[in-house]
Amino acid sequence: MPTTETVNSRSRIATLVIVSVGLFMVVLDNLVVSVALPSIHRDLGASMQSLEWTVNAYVLSYAVLLLTGAALGDRFGRKRMFMAGIALFTAASAGSALSPTMGVLIGTRALQGVGAAIVTPLTLTLLADAFPPERRGLALGVWSGISGVAVALGPLVGGAVIQLATWHWIFWINVPIGLALVPTAARRLHESYGPERGLDLLGLGLSGAGLFGVIFGLIRAQTIGWTTTEVVISLAAGIALLVAFVLHELRTDDPMLPMSFFKNRSFAVTNAVSLAMYFGMFGSIFFVSQYLQNVLGNTPLQAGVKLLVWTGAVMVVSPAAGYFSERFGSRLFMAAGLGLQAIALGWLASEVQLGQSYLSMVVPFIFAGAGMALVFAPAASAVLAAVRTDQAGQASGATNAIRELGGVLGIAVLSTIFSAHGSYASGQAYVNGLTPTMWVGAAVLLVGALIALAVRFEKPAPSETAEVPVTSGGVSAAATA
Repeated sequence: MPTTETVNSRSRIATLVIVSVGLFMVVLDNLVVSVALPSIHRDLGASMQSLEWTVNAYVLSYAVLLLTGAALGDRFGRKRMFMAGIALFTAASAGSALSPTMGVLIGTRALQGVGAAIVTPLTLTLLADAFPPERRGLALGVWSGISGVAVALGPLVGGAVIQLATWHWIFWINVPIGLALVPTAARRLHESYGPERGLDLLGLGLSGAGLFGVIFGLIRAQTIGWTTTEVVISLAAGIALLVAFVLHELRTDDPMLPMSFFKNRSFAVTNAVSLAMYFGMFGSIFFVSQYLQNVLGNTPLQAGVKLLVWTGAVMVVSPAAGYFSERFGSRLFMAAGLGLQAIALGWLASEVQLGQSYLSMVVPFIFAGAGMALVFAPAASAVLAAVRTDQAGQASGATNAIRELGGVLGIAVLSTIFSAHGSYASGQAYVNGLTPTMWVGAAVLLVGALIALAVRFEKPAPSETAEVPVTSGGVSAAATA
């Protein structure tokens, strides 16, 4: 007869595998689409603006609804909502593959984003519930590594699918995975809930509308400029609604996002670090991948293979980063990670040119990937350590929303810098725009590293480290320390 510890260990491993596969799906799908845009343009006769919205529709609904997805999981069951999110994502993937027009494709991409927004924060919450604090570091490292695999394989899978089949298959590949994952999750995951409280409908509305206004404005600014009426109104309205959301959360008895989280230095600094990384690094990757193709003449598949050095380093380093950050603390790992990324971007910016060799990029690519890995798992660990286990859903939703906002903001701001100094008119024009863009990205990353070094993390108050029972198939989970 297997012992209780063996059963628990198997259950934890099953949870880790299931949530990692779910995370892999939603991360991969956001990246593979970018290399399929030329094929979609030829097949559906799409305009440039329509092509942009095949990406933006996903990003917009995903970023806007992350807080909502976490809140719904706490209220109606994390396992139940995780399964619902996977089912919606799978159905929307099939709809995208079958889309006869750009309008239908954009709509199904938005639905994919909704499913992804439900799934993403719950992967971290389900892990926090399944693993006790002393075993969580390695699990978070694997979880981060799987995300790194998706990042690494995104351009590669997209390029391979486009060369071997048609763009429709970048969506079809999700369907069998989703169809297998939902019943597996139903059998193997334990159900858990957040603390008993009312559903903060006004908070959901204010946060969703506010994030929509800000992110929509940032996305549109890339196309029509920062000073246009549409962008100014969207950003102003979004900021006003987010301010109203904060004021409401401070007054309500059942907040969907307790503002007390941000009084904890560990939580606040970790989110500042995440914002800096997504702003500087993901904004820069957007341009580096295009540089490999538009300037250096690589095919999408060749560019994906060459980027494996960068993104593959994330996969290799993440498990170790998660394991050791649990033992030695997250702050120095995150500072070192941002520092490595800043060095990598500065190195690339100093050498970028029309005839740059791939060999000259390998070391900064490795630095960039390793630096990202040194932030991913330690940041997740720091966020969970700053809150009680029953608050993990709220904290995860907030952190993911801040990260996505950082990524969108980074692309928007760096696109403006790129446009001010260069263009797509020629290879040299692209290089002229890329160089200052990467220097700015490096500067933002350096600022994030200095913030992580300057501010010491605090331990949770005694009242926050007590054992907090969390319903999980009859098993109580200790709150994170």
